[in-house]
Amino acid sequence: MTDVLRRGRVSLAFGFFAQGVAFALLVTRIPAVQERYGVSDALLPVFLAAVPVLAGIGSVVTERLVRRVRPSRLLRWSQPVVLLALLGVGSGDRVAVLAVALGVFGLAVGALDASMNMLGVSLQRAYRRSIMLGFHAAYSLGGILGASLAWAGAHWDLALWVSYLPVVVVLVPAALVGSRWYVDGESAAGDGGGGAERAGGAPGAGVGFKVLLPLCLVMTFAYIGDSTVSNWSAKYLQDVLGSSEQLATVPYNVYMVTTLVGRAVGDFGVRRFGAVAVVRGGAVVAAGGFAVVAGAPGAWAGMLGFTLLGLGLCVLVPQTFAAAGRLAEERDGRPGASDAAVARLNVFNYVGFLIGSPLVGALGDAWSYRGAMLVPMVLVLVTVVYARSFEARPDRYGGGHERPRTADVGRGSNGL
Repeated sequence: MTDVLRRGRVSLAFGFFAQGVAFALLVTRIPAVQERYGVSDALLPVFLAAVPVLAGIGSVVTERLVRRVRPSRLLRWSQPVVLLALLGVGSGDRVAVLAVALGVFGLAVGALDASMNMLGVSLQRAYRRSIMLGFHAAYSLGGILGASLAWAGAHWDLALWVSYLPVVVVLVPAALVGSRWYVDGESAAGDGGGGAERAGGAPGAGVGFKVLLPLCLVMTFAYIGDSTVSNWSAKYLQDVLGSSEQLATVPYNVYMVTTLVGRAVGDFGVRRFGAVAVVRGGAVVAAGGFAVVAGAPGAWAGMLGFTLLGLGLCVLVPQTFAAAGRLAEERDGRPGASDAAVARLNVFNYVGFLIGSPLVGALGDAWSYRGAMLVPMVLVLVTVVYARSFEARPDRYGGGHERPRTADVGRGSNGL
């Protein structure tokens, strides 16, 4: 199983990377999309909000589908659909085409995000140590590459389809080839089949919303913080802290890089100190970042705050997915029991994204943008209260002296 798991880990990491590239190429070229289709400023928010709403629907549908279909199959086919929908966004010439392409993109992204994290949780359990942050680091790396390609396309004034086509041509076949080595929960558990029909009840169906509620809140608050940075960092630095237009583009890039760095080393932190300590530390660092941003006397101090935000927020989402998987495994005990719980939790990714940007904008207009930054700060701090939800039960490990000092995977636990 060692080679099987190793190949599964590499192929899944590539899937996360490809999704990071695709999503960054879309969101960083929104002005070009708006110009290409002649979408008004009043109509644009409707299109932008529709994508996470449909992604939430896609995630809910995925929760139902994994009762019968292995997550690897959903990921194998949803990733090419996402990439082709991206190309559709760049190739059309009518608003109706844009609406269809974004609709397909949103639904497929919901299935893609849910199934990717299902496989990540299963692999982490099989590895018996924390590896979940590494997958999300690959996503961050893809996001940096996608944003860089988008910058190049804008700099050279390339048509959207010209920017998107080479990426799609490379990533679609690569993702399809890599999907041959995906590892589902059944295979990760070593049942030898990996293709067993999921007849009967849905794995993880017994994990109710009440049990997942703390993790759902953490997920929502983390994405409120993330969407605050992605949507308001440039405006905040320029309008509130008086930076130049060029300097105002730096904070989000810094945030993406520090997110990558934090996730790249985060698994080592979980193995050494445990998930509870890492999640608490990340929440405190992120809250400190918002506090620095809110009180910054100038642009450079503001960038320090956004740097702290990247280092703090980056650990919360991967560990929340893994915690949901662990809870499902503890209550069900079957391989794949975590899948439905991960799909349910994934919906709150999009809830936080939908809430974050409008919340900060409304508070900034009604009060002040400095004051608005304190709201996500408080919400992120609430994560500290729920940090115990990330702890693995000690009785899931043997009674010997070699109990894991961390929440790494062991005997069905998800490395939390």
